[in-house]
Order: sequence, then C-alpha cells, then structure tokens
Amino acid sequence: MILKSVEKTRRETLAYAAIAGLAALLAPRMSMADEPAVAAEINKLYGDKKFESGKIKLDVPEIAENGLVVPVTVDVESPMTESDYVKAVHVFADGNPLPGIISYKFTPACGKASASTRMRLAQTQNIVCIAEMSNGKLHMAKAGVKVTIGGCGG
Repeated sequence: MILKSVEKTRRETLAYAAIAGLAALLAPRMSMADEPAVAAEINKLYGDKKFESGKIKLDVPEIAENGLVVPVTVDVESPMTESDYVKAVHVFADGNPLPGIISYKFTPACGKASASTRMRLAQTQNIVCIAEMSNGKLHMAKAGVKVTIGGCGG
C-alpha cells in the first residue's frame, strides 16, 4: 500500500515536471512579433534597399470575424516576361509569434504573379507584403486587419 502511494506521488511529480519543462520551452516563443521584428526580418532579406509603392494588390479583410482563417490574396502587376517578372513575394504580420507568414517564388512560366492562402492571426495587426522584381526593384504594400476573435487560442 505504501508503495502505491509513493509511486503515485512520483508519477505526479514527473508529470508536473514535464509540464513545467514544456511550458519553459514554449514561453519564449509565445511572445508576439511587432513592427521592429517585421522590419528586422525585411532588413535580413533586403538590407537598406528602398521600397516603392504600387504594383501590389494586397487583399485582406478590414475586419476578420475569426482569426483562425483570415483570407489573404496577393496580386502583383507584372508582364511576367523573361526580362520583367516578379521573383518573390513575402508576407509578414506584426502581431503573430513569428513575423514571417509566407513566401512565394515566381518565374516567367507562372504567367501571373498571384497567390491566395488563409492565415491565422492572433490579434489585430498590420500585414506587410514585399514584392521583389527581376530588375531588383522592391515594392511594398501594407494593410491592417482587425481580428474580433483571436486565432491562436483566444
């Protein structure tokens, strides 16, 4: 009888230790990105290059009733020829655990620089889209999304 009681206590202690260890591992990752984190990610990719406006149509809802499934569509104006095409599109969010949401790579064979997906947004935040052109020019578009129900457990 005493053995069972000690074993149960030992198991409970191990279970609590495992939960505490898991929480310690996850806690640093639960912090949210912010505008400086997004700027740092963009700086890693492109340094101090200048961004132009225009050419990008970033379609996100102004108000997302459910942060679990927020639709995002990106269209970049380009002839998509061998000499003039969109090389890459990167989407960032300044209120999620990680600033980078998704990156798309394009070639002239794509015919059109357009992509759609759904993303999870933890809270109301800004979405930033960068389009890298084949001639080295960079274009940027920003949009705000108000999330009414949290997408990451809220």
